[in-house]
Amino acid sequence: MGMYQYVREAWKNPRESLGQVWKDRMAAWAEGPSIIRVEKPTRIDRARSLGYKAKQGYVVVRVKLLRQGRMRPKFAGGRKPKTMRRKKVLGMSFPWIAEQRAEKAFVNCTALNSYYVGETGQYMWYEVVMVDRDHPSIRADPNINWICSVHGRALRGLTSSARKSQVKKFH
Repeated sequence: MGMYQYVREAWKNPRESLGQVWKDRMAAWAEGPSIIRVEKPTRIDRARSLGYKAKQGYVVVRVKLLRQGRMRPKFAGGRKPKTMRRKKVLGMSFPWIAEQRAEKAFVNCTALNSYYVGETGQYMWYEVVMVDRDHPSIRADPNINWICSVHGRALRGLTSSARKSQVKKFH
C-alpha cells in the first residue's frame, strides 16, 4: 500500500487509530475560532483527491459548525405568535454550510471542495479547499484556471456537497 492508503485507513476510524491525539485536537479546536486558515490539510489524502495541490494559490480553511438542527433564522420583525413558528429545517448539509461560511470569510477565494475532519457532541469541523482566483500561479495553470472566472460556487450550490444535498425536483 502507498502512503495515502495508510492515511485513508487511519481516518476510517480516527478515534481508535489516533487515540489521545484525537481527543487533544478536538479539545483545542473547540476552544479556537469558528473559521481559521490552516497551513496544511489535516487529511492529506482526502484533500488531494478533492483537488488540493501543495502550491501557492491553494488555501485550506477549517470551519467549526454547531451540531444542531439547521433551522431558518428567527424573524426580525413582529409576528403573531401563531405565525412566529420556525418549523422548516434548512435542506442543506453541514459541508455545504461550511463551504458557504468559508467563502464569505475569504472573499478573494472560491471554494473547490470540502471534507470532514472531526466532531464532538457539540461541534463538527470541516476543512474547505479554496483557490485564490487572482493568484498568478492559478491563472497560469490550465487545469485550474477555469475557477478564475467563477464567483460564489458554494453560495450558488455548485460544489459537490451542495449538489448532493439539494432536493431534486421532478417536473
